[in-house]
Amino acid sequence: MEQLLCENCKRYLADRFVEGTCPKCGYEDARGDQCDGCGHLINATELVNPRCKVCGQRPVIRHSDQFFLNLPKIEPVLQTWVESVCNGWSNNARVITRSWLKDGLKPRCITRDLKWGIPVPLEGYTDKVFYVWFDAPIGYLSITACYTDQWRLWWQPAQQSPVSLYQFMAKDNVPFHSVMFPSCLLGADQGHTLLEHLMATEYLNYEDGKFSKSRGVGVFGTDARDTGIPSDVWRFYLLYVRPESQDSNFSWVDLATKNNSELLNNLGNFVNRALMFAEKNFDGVVPEMSPDDSDLRLLVLVSREVKGYIDALQRARLRDGIRHILSISRHGNQYMQGTQPWVLLKGSKPDRLRAGTVIGICCNLSCLLAILLSPYMPASAKTMQEQLGAPDDIFLISGEPSPLFSKIEPALVDKLKLEFSGRQKSASPNKTSVSSGTEVVTKLEEAVAQQGELVRKLKSSGVAKSEWQPHVATLLELKKQLVAAQAVNKTTNGPSVLTDVNIGDVAALESEVAKQGELVRKLKSSGVPKSEWQPQVTILLHLKQKLATAQASKK
Repeated sequence: MEQLLCENCKRYLADRFVEGTCPKCGYEDARGDQCDGCGHLINATELVNPRCKVCGQRPVIRHSDQFFLNLPKIEPVLQTWVESVCNGWSNNARVITRSWLKDGLKPRCITRDLKWGIPVPLEGYTDKVFYVWFDAPIGYLSITACYTDQWRLWWQPAQQSPVSLYQFMAKDNVPFHSVMFPSCLLGADQGHTLLEHLMATEYLNYEDGKFSKSRGVGVFGTDARDTGIPSDVWRFYLLYVRPESQDSNFSWVDLATKNNSELLNNLGNFVNRALMFAEKNFDGVVPEMSPDDSDLRLLVLVSREVKGYIDALQRARLRDGIRHILSISRHGNQYMQGTQPWVLLKGSKPDRLRAGTVIGICCNLSCLLAILLSPYMPASAKTMQEQLGAPDDIFLISGEPSPLFSKIEPALVDKLKLEFSGRQKSASPNKTSVSSGTEVVTKLEEAVAQQGELVRKLKSSGVAKSEWQPHVATLLELKKQLVAAQAVNKTTNGPSVLTDVNIGDVAALESEVAKQGELVRKLKSSGVPKSEWQPQVTILLHLKQKLATAQASKK
């Protein structure tokens, strides 16, 4: 077949080593195997005005022997299989696959003239490697085989023990899983498990733009960990905005809003109030219940949400599932506000018995929420179950109730938006570090003062402890953040490990980042309280910011 050869780099170009204009949609940065503009798979020689991704020069066409999948031969079988299972796929997966079949399948090259990859195990072709999207899906089988020698129970099961395979991916990977790999398995005809549920997402954007690791725009992997935001909050928010049917947007402001409104004020507030009432007024024991019609109406609403939750998860609509959870806690909050158990507890004996029923129902709803939440937020669900004593001692609250979530303050949002916007690379290193650090401290001081005033007002108003306790927890968390920010600001303006390093010395900064990162990992793994390691995380973030600035100044 004809292939593109870069005479300057002295190597054949394929896949991501070559870019050009897509022959189908005109997108100017299409790769040598796929166009991100229209999603079509293409051959590198089809690109208009191709250019080497390494040196930028125009390649020439040369002949090279390659292996192809004869997709037209298996197309009728593949078509029948697709129509038998695609009702269990997301809509975009169906549309993408059917458009491929509508255009008619073409032979697909599955080898490359590259040095890195899985070698072709045939004499005369050992200098070639397999195309990554030919061998990568086979890895699903080989990974299972590495785990257990009984891997065939999953991948070549007996007819009486079929396996239902779910796969989740971005929409640009659909053709490899709905056309190429199934064609290989159908052609082999050895009883392999075939895809049954294909869930493809649209794209997640960053602050109304695109993620770009090379430009420092967006938050990735270990960066998310180092923000100090709990992993469960990341899980919650990314599933809440999961682009299941259309593109969605990651926003720091929206993350903080969803955390503060849905997790802290809705879910966390309900569970904490229910368990605090039980602990303070019923010695930590779930009281006996005598439900009346109003209670049964609540349970009907909750049952409706549970049914919706189950239906959503069966159809892999993860975003809808989490909304049903939040609706249950919202019903619980409304129920508690309407029944006012804190008033009933001060009344007659029948009133106190009624308060017991209300609190008992709320504790049971909390247990239900822990179960439903476990696939989404495992750490938070485990904390809830421990506080409830569920499931072994389900009627005894054995753990001490405490707030499940903490508020994400605007100051932290502003800091993270700046840090991951990509702009830090062109900023003046010393000026930016000092001004941003001082600004964070100022805003945190204001937030501590405001929260402290709120706590004082609540305590002096005579409301129950369960009402003001969550606000005290928020105040304590704010004070911890302030101490950490003051420590970092001090290191920026005074002698410290940060100022011992020249901002332009990239190697020294890389070494300091590595040392600080190792310190943070050791502190976290040692099990010390968050208040011990959080300041070190903040120092690490500032070191990384200085490193990014230094690297940019070297370019």
